[in-house]
Amino acid sequence: MKRLLASFLFSVLFLSLISTSYAKDNSWERVKSKGVLVIGLDDAFPPMGFRKADGTLTGFDIEAAETLGKRLGIKIKWQPTAWDGVIHSLYAKKFDCIWNGMTITPERAKKVNFTKPYIMDGQVVVVRFNENKIKTFKDLKSAIIGVQKGSSAVEAVKKLPVSPKEIREYDSNPKAFLDLEAGRLDAMVVDNVAGRYYISVRPGKYKILPGFITKEPFGVAFRKEDKELLKVIQSEIDKMVADGTMAKISVKWFGEDITNPKKW
Repeated sequence: MKRLLASFLFSVLFLSLISTSYAKDNSWERVKSKGVLVIGLDDAFPPMGFRKADGTLTGFDIEAAETLGKRLGIKIKWQPTAWDGVIHSLYAKKFDCIWNGMTITPERAKKVNFTKPYIMDGQVVVVRFNENKIKTFKDLKSAIIGVQKGSSAVEAVKKLPVSPKEIREYDSNPKAFLDLEAGRLDAMVVDNVAGRYYISVRPGKYKILPGFITKEPFGVAFRKEDKELLKVIQSEIDKMVADGTMAKISVKWFGEDITNPKKW
């Protein structure tokens, strides 16, 4: 009797393990059936995602994601969120993924799954255009530096060769740029793409110091359990890189193709 019971329990356990190993998550089917992919973003992060004067969203990530949505036959719904809590909001299921110039880091990779990098970025130092005392990273020893709260700049500023006088955290980069222009900051640490965008729209106001503090890849982030959704999105991004779609969008926003891994 004991042998029969043991054999029965083993069979149940074995079948359970088989069914679990072959089970697929329904993350892509869920999105496909709704016909909508909800994406979380900081809507004040030009040129990746930001508001035009009329309130509509624009930017590299906006255009890339919406192009992908059309190719997959689904709509894209954007969900603005506070960047310092963006991963928490992802797991609270306020959106399906984060597509907003999010840097792939070992710490974040413990919490989310990323696509392969779709842009190679890095952290740079921005100062006022007429700044003459700060010419290199070593000149930041007595500087007041601004960073966006929750962004990669928070860690990057710690990698400078000297310790600044003060580090101030801001809810958004635009607020920090305003303080830099007004003289309330001596410098900013910011993503290269964001820094170059602000220089292009405010000519004669800012400049970037030579060199990168860090070199950082951007990826689209998903909940750990949503492997099927990530697989579908990754496949379509790969096709957009291969057929030149991503390059075309990149040239529009950055003046060059920074989406091709062969050029990194």
